Amino acid sequence: MAALDVKEREIPESPLVLVNTWSKFAVKKVDRDTRFRWYHTNIFTRWLPSTNQTVILAFDFDPPLKERFLGAVMKPNEGWLNDPFWVYPHLVEQIALAQEPSVWAIRDHVRLAETEVKPEGRPQPDYRRLHDIARHAIHVNETLDVALQNLEHILMQHESYINSKDNVSPASEDIHLRLQSWQSFIINLRSRSISNEKRLQNEIQLAFNTVAQHDASVTLEIGRATQLDSATMKTIAFVTLTFLPPTFICAIFSMSFFDFGGDSGWTMSNKFWIYWVFAIPTTIFTTLVWTYWPDIRSMLFSKNEQT
Repeated sequence: MAALDVKEREIPESPLVLVNTWSKFAVKKVDRDTRFRWYHTNIFTRWLPSTNQTVILAFDFDPPLKERFLGAVMKPNEGWLNDPFWVYPHLVEQIALAQEPSVWAIRDHVRLAETEVKPEGRPQPDYRRLHDIARHAIHVNETLDVALQNLEHILMQHESYINSKDNVSPASEDIHLRLQSWQSFIINLRSRSISNEKRLQNEIQLAFNTVAQHDASVTLEIGRATQLDSATMKTIAFVTLTFLPPTFICAIFSMSFFDFGGDSGWTMSNKFWIYWVFAIPTTIFTTLVWTYWPDIRSMLFSKNEQT
């Protein structure tokens, strides 16, 4: 995401020393509609101390960074040209100004999720959108982290350059202060970006817990309804068992095996045993089928699958 390399090279057969620097930054621009774009900057500079000339090679610059950076370095402060790091305040400024809209765009998305009106009934969070915002927030944090690391390296190299000089020019001090100022600015952006990510994770967790709470309440209502149905079934079973013996007795005495009319009074047929011959085996068969029906069903299904 970012890198910095500083080298001093001596010109053969000359007391002059060239200062070469190379740096690379990356910025993820996030819009308010969650669209994004990556911006890359590659800068190579060669500073000639004899003439205070600086050769700048810029690669992979995309608008609008390209126009703003070129506009700054084409009209430099002439007092800064005697410092090999004079390009970097302008570069870091453009990086910081490109990072700031992304941080606030993430903040706007997070705020929208926080203030979103919850619908009636079961919540329907847009987890895909929340995931995309979280991914952008992680990338923005990453670019800010590496930008700070790169800026710390620039400050360290610039301080080393200043300490190597007997007399520190006001321009070098001004450049160093400007770099420190933008370092503080990026640190503040980083703090805001960390806050955005934490708030977003809080919203994702809240959405998950809200759905889980709603599902738990629905499950509780289903459990209560099942409990009421169970109580009703118990009542029905109790009533059934209460009337079952009298019903059985009525069914027995209502059969044609019994005769309550005529002058002979109450008589019973000598063929009553036929009822028990059919009733007892049928009851036993029904009980056995009900007991072993799961095994019978599994055997039938296994045969069908084999065929």
